[in-house]
Amino acid sequence: MIAYKRRLVQTAWARFSAAAHASLRVDYDQFRNDQAHWLEDYALFRALKAKYNGAYSLRWPRELVERAPSRLAEARRELAETIDQVCFAQFLIFRQGARLKAYAHANGVRLIGDLPFFVSADSSDVWANPEIFLLTEQRLPRFVAGVPPDYFSADGQLWGNPVYDWEALRRSGYRWSIDRLRALLSHVDVIRLDHFRGFAAAWHVPMGESSARDGQWVSGPGADFFETARRELGALPFIAEDLGLITPDVIELRDSQNLPGTRVLQFGFDGNPENPHLPHNYVPNAVAYTGTHDNNTTRGWFEALPEPQRQTLWAYLGREPGESREAAAELMRLAWRSPAALAIAPLQDLLNLGGDARMNVPGQAGGNWRWRATDEMLSPAEFDWLRKLAENSNRSATGSAAAESPELQETEVTR
Repeated sequence: MIAYKRRLVQTAWARFSAAAHASLRVDYDQFRNDQAHWLEDYALFRALKAKYNGAYSLRWPRELVERAPSRLAEARRELAETIDQVCFAQFLIFRQGARLKAYAHANGVRLIGDLPFFVSADSSDVWANPEIFLLTEQRLPRFVAGVPPDYFSADGQLWGNPVYDWEALRRSGYRWSIDRLRALLSHVDVIRLDHFRGFAAAWHVPMGESSARDGQWVSGPGADFFETARRELGALPFIAEDLGLITPDVIELRDSQNLPGTRVLQFGFDGNPENPHLPHNYVPNAVAYTGTHDNNTTRGWFEALPEPQRQTLWAYLGREPGESREAAAELMRLAWRSPAALAIAPLQDLLNLGGDARMNVPGQAGGNWRWRATDEMLSPAEFDWLRKLAENSNRSATGSAAAESPELQETEVTR
């Protein structure tokens, strides 16, 4: 798919370059000017990647790794055609993103986007902004990101991303971070802040460790970051992904900023009535999921549950034990009828698919994101059921205040 789309971009670029396209050329030039603060470095990075056959940027000539001005100027002249084409591809993406957002709004739909907390070590972000990461003199990460042992992994998860120098970011007014938020908000209405707990503290693992066990929590920017973001953006249309090992400082930060947290029903049935993922413990300023992209499908999850936890689920529902094919619909009913302002279920749960339709396994590098929905799967019956569920739960477009409430675009998600 990537190769196919690259050929399309090359064809579009050839036609754009050969024809007059006066109005489009004006728009393109304006885009390059407006986005120059990140686009020019990104385009040069992509062009250098192509020149060096995809090699890790730290394996480029040392003058390029260290961004010697004369060497960068030479590379920009040498690779001008490739740089222009990369910028053109971004121009198309931004135009199409704006059209998608406008189309969604015209049809009563608002979009939630995801912002990863960390970035890749081999990225234009690190190459162009080494001062905001904790790196060695050779530009290698001093520490890498991950999480300690948790629900998903006995050894924790070693992600390998470089970690931030938050003091350097603070001195700049969090410019790079605010620019990321502003760029994504041009495409979506609400941002899900992945790994929200990193704003309170992140797990730093010394470079070279083979697992994430031997790390330490290092404080993040805390409330200062969000107060700066509010001054810059005017609002905080965020959802906090507050999953994993959550400590009191994370909860305090989330609540001090009035951000909706994340509740996942699949995490709720361990027999503890105080479990925050059980619906009777939800608050309105929350987003309820049956499961996320990191979980098994609900049917697959239920089929893998030990019998005592299955019994806990049926007891919570106040009904006689049922079959695995009933689990997804029951969890969707719980989410939709909960106090949470938003309720979300993966399409696999609406279609009642098993574990072979799972999207992602955290910590597993390959084999993920392979599942695809086909037209044949999308029968009207499931969507009629969903429509009735929304109506009966006061979540339909006509019956729910959340569909029109401006608060969703502010700091709090409200029904």
